[in-house]
Amino acid sequence: MVTIQSIRENPELAEQGIAYFQSKWNSVRPEMYQDAIMHSLQAPGDLPQWYLLFKEGRIIGCVGLIPNDFISRMDLYPWLCALFVDEEERRQGYAKLLIDCVAEATKKAGFDTLYLSTAHRNYYERYDFKYIGQGHHPWGDDSRIYALEL
Repeated sequence: MVTIQSIRENPELAEQGIAYFQSKWNSVRPEMYQDAIMHSLQAPGDLPQWYLLFKEGRIIGCVGLIPNDFISRMDLYPWLCALFVDEEERRQGYAKLLIDCVAEATKKAGFDTLYLSTAHRNYYERYDFKYIGQGHHPWGDDSRIYALEL
């Protein structure tokens, strides 16, 4: 059985979730996820949110919903971030489950568009995201920006 759990709604998952995000996104400074997830537990609004995908009691994926993804287009929000599904679990529709979860949380928070930044091409389009332009990161990289109308 596959389930998605909100870390915010299940704070007992915070440490386990932090470790998972850190292990899958190890190019990001480890304290980033520690700080972001721990502070999200008491955030006053609907953002940020962090989710874990479980299969038979084991974490196999993750995703976040955040106000900005370290990109120059600060006029756009919220952002889907850190989408990951374990390699051996891919091609089973789990990424779509995570995207749908974040899309629903986005609507619930009162937004009608969800954004993401990525270097990937021809991936998010299959989930109805539309390319809307380039954005710039503080560390000098550029990313493609996509929007999903909800």
